[in-house]
Amino acid sequence: MAVPRVLPRIAVVQFQPKIGQVSANIAKARELCRGIPPRSIDLVCLPEMVFSGYVFENAAAISPYLEYPRIGPTSVFCAELAQRLKCYVVAGYPERLEQSEVDQYLAETGDCVVGANSAALYGPEGEWVGGYRKTNLFTTDKTWAKPGTGFATFSLPPPLNNLALAICMDLNAMPPYDWTVAEGPYEVADFCLTRKTNVLVMLNAWLDSGEQPENDYDLHTIDFWARRLRPLWLESSPTSQDTLVVVCNRGGDENGKTFAGSSAAFRMRQGGKSGILRAALGREDEDVMVWDSSI
Repeated sequence: MAVPRVLPRIAVVQFQPKIGQVSANIAKARELCRGIPPRSIDLVCLPEMVFSGYVFENAAAISPYLEYPRIGPTSVFCAELAQRLKCYVVAGYPERLEQSEVDQYLAETGDCVVGANSAALYGPEGEWVGGYRKTNLFTTDKTWAKPGTGFATFSLPPPLNNLALAICMDLNAMPPYDWTVAEGPYEVADFCLTRKTNVLVMLNAWLDSGEQPENDYDLHTIDFWARRLRPLWLESSPTSQDTLVVVCNRGGDENGKTFAGSSAAFRMRQGGKSGILRAALGREDEDVMVWDSSI
């Protein structure tokens, strides 16, 4: 009898951070994660810039909340949670650049930046596994952040295996591409296919579409995420692959912007003709969604 392939159990943490209230946001995340039993999951995901908030007006406004990797409050939280639950934990944070990197970027481009929109990945013993910097920057990021140099993959033990990491606007194409939903280009999806990724995690601060506001879920946004990953479920090949996709988004309002929430988990198979939605949270939910992808 064939042994079933073990697939990961992934927890998505969605809530409504308050801008600049780092300690309160961390306390909220701890409260939400308190009920997760140790060794019950393989990965915990938290959204883009989850503890600082996102909509900062400029570099001066965000500067007090920039964090050095490994030692900042986001890293400390991730390390502690990963060690307690004996799993991997990933979260977004605003990374503080060393002055030498700031100076070098200014000399090369003429642009003054103070940080990077980053993510930190920690392992089951509370160890630093790696980081990633957002590559395709949104308008808000461009006032303070240095772009990353490309999407990232991490070779992890089963059942996560080959995990790709991207942040929010990475789902769209880098300028100067003139892209469309129907025709692409599909940078993240093509990257996943090239790297034979098993799991794609996107950490988002994605804005609400404003469509069907009476609906608990932002279905327009969930559909858009799936369509922007079209090569993962439409194109077929002789060696069609499955990709588990987790989109971890935040909710709430911040400086006049409303976020979509609606974090979602998809199972995508090449040639399947659709990206199958397996689980989702609502626009306003503040909760932990645990997805057992083997079910």
